[in-house]
Amino acid sequence: MANDRKRNRPDDYFQDWKQREALAEGMIPLVGKLAREKNVKCYIYGKNLVNRSVLELMKIHRYVRQVEGNELSEKETFPVLEELLQLDLGPAHIDIGRITVDYYDKGLGEGLTIQEYVRKVMAEDIGSTVQPLQEPQDVVLYGFGRIGRLMARILIEKTDGGDCLRLRAIVVRKGKAPDDLVKRASLLRRDSVHGAFDGTIRVDEERQSFVANGNEVKVIYADSPDTIDYTKYGINNAIVVDNTGVWRDRDGLSLHLKSKGVSKVILTAPGKGDLKNVVAGINNEIIGDDDSIISAASCTTNAIAPPLKAMDDEFGILAGHVETVHSYTNDQNLIDNYHKASRRGRSAPLNMVITETGAAKAVGKVLPQLLGKLTGNAIRVPTPNVSMAILNLTLKRETTVEEINEYMRNVALHSPLRKQIDFSNSPEVVSTDFVGSRHACIFDAQATIANGAQVVLYLWYDNEFGYSCQVHRILEQMAGIHFAVYPKEA
Repeated sequence: MANDRKRNRPDDYFQDWKQREALAEGMIPLVGKLAREKNVKCYIYGKNLVNRSVLELMKIHRYVRQVEGNELSEKETFPVLEELLQLDLGPAHIDIGRITVDYYDKGLGEGLTIQEYVRKVMAEDIGSTVQPLQEPQDVVLYGFGRIGRLMARILIEKTDGGDCLRLRAIVVRKGKAPDDLVKRASLLRRDSVHGAFDGTIRVDEERQSFVANGNEVKVIYADSPDTIDYTKYGINNAIVVDNTGVWRDRDGLSLHLKSKGVSKVILTAPGKGDLKNVVAGINNEIIGDDDSIISAASCTTNAIAPPLKAMDDEFGILAGHVETVHSYTNDQNLIDNYHKASRRGRSAPLNMVITETGAAKAVGKVLPQLLGKLTGNAIRVPTPNVSMAILNLTLKRETTVEEINEYMRNVALHSPLRKQIDFSNSPEVVSTDFVGSRHACIFDAQATIANGAQVVLYLWYDNEFGYSCQVHRILEQMAGIHFAVYPKEA
């Protein structure tokens, strides 16, 4: 029966841990089989369970305590996974954490066993033959810098059965080193910020490719986007993700479409002119079937647009200032040297550098209701990754710290923006704690300030990996990928 579980402290913490550890270990093959054989991805409150270690699975269970104020045990989720494996499911994304909490805590399965409740929740998917994509979508990464390599990691991680997005090639300029291919693969294998690649990489010099977790990725050398015949490499109808930032308007990016085998282009930088600037979760509905070139905006625009929309929806925003405390980037100098921009020529690892940001103005392209209401500036700081946006807002009504924090907690955990906004209520977190975050931003509840209608919000964001995850969401939409999601929204 629902609602009767007890949360007493175990008599023996160690034995309780070992029991849950064994169950977490048993989950790994179940989660893997669902992903590989049925294209069913399992989550716990938005956290992916595929290719996780035993301890990672246990930490994800523990995370639910922060979300729902209550424990989630492997003893409760394991039967859910077992039942899912018995069902004839079509491709889907299933949040087993929400299913479990709905059953045990919210009483939605009153009178049913957990197995019966799982079958009820999944009824529409049982026997489904609807595929998220009719055939695999080829993807090419044009440029292999910070964002390009992280996009490669994400695409390879999410290959699963290979029936959705397939990373087929990267395009770079030929380096001067004779072992250029080895060096490219090595940069993917090891990263000073994001750690080692999760898997294996081998280099095939003869085929001019590297193989990452079974994915063969061709390395194509070119100096211009319009000089490549991708069909020679077996690549067709590809979506090119341009990570270089060299071409940022329609004319420049259209060069990609002149190469054989290319159908669409995504720019990982703010677009100029009439290009649509799209932030996943905010205005991605503006992507049309006939759009062949779009921009995924900037990392900062992706970080601030979701919380600004949330605050405007609930409180109304009269005006505001966005101050970005941003990690240094490759555009700056390691030591003092000439730079065409003001101040950016000074040593990045040694200085805080005041510079401009177009993110506040760019928000107006994504959220037209805020056009002209925001100003912005940026400070580059001596950290290699994870930035912060400080929103100083004048609202249409007075509020309190408690009201804002509770509202943003609900937005982060239970709204359609939960992939974009994460929530932190720890008084001890610092920037490195958010390396690898898959959200566009993380709302820091401990830092919120409110004085009547004047409020200040602090938002962390992994300006590399979190942004890359946002680009991947846009990429999936451009490819036409759609998964059924369970449990369905109320």
